[in-house]
Amino acid sequence: MLHDRLVVPGDRVSAHMAFTDRRGGFSSPPFDSFNLGKHVGDEPAAVEANRELLASALGLAGARMRYVSQVHGTHVHEVLEPGAGSPGVSGTDTGPVEADAQFTTALDLGLVILVADCTPILLADPDAGVVAAVHAGRKGMAAGIVRETVDRMHARGAQRIRAAIGPSVCPRCYEVPADMRAEVAEREPVSASVSRTGTPALDVAAGVVAGLHRAGVEIVHWSRACTYEHPDLFSHRAGAPTGRFAGVVWLRRDPE
Repeated sequence: MLHDRLVVPGDRVSAHMAFTDRRGGFSSPPFDSFNLGKHVGDEPAAVEANRELLASALGLAGARMRYVSQVHGTHVHEVLEPGAGSPGVSGTDTGPVEADAQFTTALDLGLVILVADCTPILLADPDAGVVAAVHAGRKGMAAGIVRETVDRMHARGAQRIRAAIGPSVCPRCYEVPADMRAEVAEREPVSASVSRTGTPALDVAAGVVAGLHRAGVEIVHWSRACTYEHPDLFSHRAGAPTGRFAGVVWLRRDPE
């Protein structure tokens, strides 16, 4: 169920981060078995059971997990404490909030982004008390979703932001047309790559890393797992329809 889990310690508050895999859930093929996406055609009851299981494993009640409807854009949604007037804080990725990143200063509130080849990024400044979860596909990376999110965190007082980058499709497996590679490379040159057969390809994670470095973000974790190659991860390119795995980040007050 959990692919990676780590903690970024702070003075009084720590940031907790986790990436899931596709094992240990309730979904049937082709979504087997720990699918967290409601929009892929899986049985809703199975997805709800998987989400409840994840919340329990992370020590977060189901009502303390936040999903958004991801559209490969650059909108960054601020999630406020429940009842504080934040619109669209329902626990569903088919709800009213369309965003590809979300951030919060609330404690024990899990921010979730879903992927199946795109790059999941978790950001945290526990001393400032702000965390964010980012979904960066080809379009979002090139359009600057990382910079937009970091700027929003800075506006909430973040100064030293750390990043964890989860599994995504590697450039060996992300073949694209030559004109698409050229178009993306105009925005982020390091993303231009070649596939295992020598054809044009993209390295979205490399583009994400370049953007994080330009923004002054320290990278504390970068998964080496390729979603296309790793049987424990969902991959849209390897076989659609398929499920979605998650990146989750939340703040927790340290024991006195």
